[in-house]
Amino acid sequence: MPTYSIRRRIPPRMPGNESIHNSCSAFLFVAAIFVAARVASAQIYLPQPPPPASQYGQVILNSHAATGPGPVVFDHWLHRSKFTCRLCHVDIGFAMQANTTGVSASTNAQGFHCGACHNGTTAFDGKPTFASCSNRPETKQCYRCHSAGRKDVRQYDYESYTAKFPKAFYGIDWEAAEKSHMIQLTDFVEGVSMKKAPMKNREDFGVTPRYSWVHPIAFSHQKHTVWNGCELCHPEIFPAAEKGTAHYSMLANIQGQYCGACHLKVAFPLNNCQRCHASAPLWAP
Repeated sequence: MPTYSIRRRIPPRMPGNESIHNSCSAFLFVAAIFVAARVASAQIYLPQPPPPASQYGQVILNSHAATGPGPVVFDHWLHRSKFTCRLCHVDIGFAMQANTTGVSASTNAQGFHCGACHNGTTAFDGKPTFASCSNRPETKQCYRCHSAGRKDVRQYDYESYTAKFPKAFYGIDWEAAEKSHMIQLTDFVEGVSMKKAPMKNREDFGVTPRYSWVHPIAFSHQKHTVWNGCELCHPEIFPAAEKGTAHYSMLANIQGQYCGACHLKVAFPLNNCQRCHASAPLWAP
């Protein structure tokens, strides 16, 4: 944030002008408080700088780390190259908030959570996925997920895996990767997902800001439904689907509500201003 200074010519302290001096001092004191308040209020409207793109969306599962092979490191970038967000967060049932799903080795072994796909039989890209958890003794296979603090145990690393993907100002341009068919998104798992008729995408629309200094916002239902369907956003994140009934703001987004439910964690970060506000600056430092 920029720093501010207030310089005002104050008459020298001389006999008889104490009231003038005191008035000027009081003015400067009040002005300094006002500026400090404005700076503080501006800070809460700016999101924190995101981590390196390779760590963006990384989740550490350590609720049961006291026993067994240790914490699990989950990278969204790897799974989002193969699956829609809707499949995991709606059909399989992973919560959007950390430490609220209740995933464990036991639930995985029973075919829930990670075990819905990582069961040793469900195939993607012509290959069955490895089983996530079992009653067998600990092996190197466990470290593919339980990799916190370990080196050279992951099958994929960010740089080599995403080297050919289209790049954005920050990280991967996942929208372009999907649109160009560089990635093929799975949105249905037999025995987990329910078959349903294709949902008609709602039209895109613009959002008129409440303040004149905020650049207009363009929202695309088409782009969001590719990854999220309708169920991921409505009604949990956006309680009302009717335009104009949800009163969201940038402050609410930065607090993790509305757009911030995804765009603070795994979707392109809120710092990338132009992705929503086309005429705005590119990046908020």
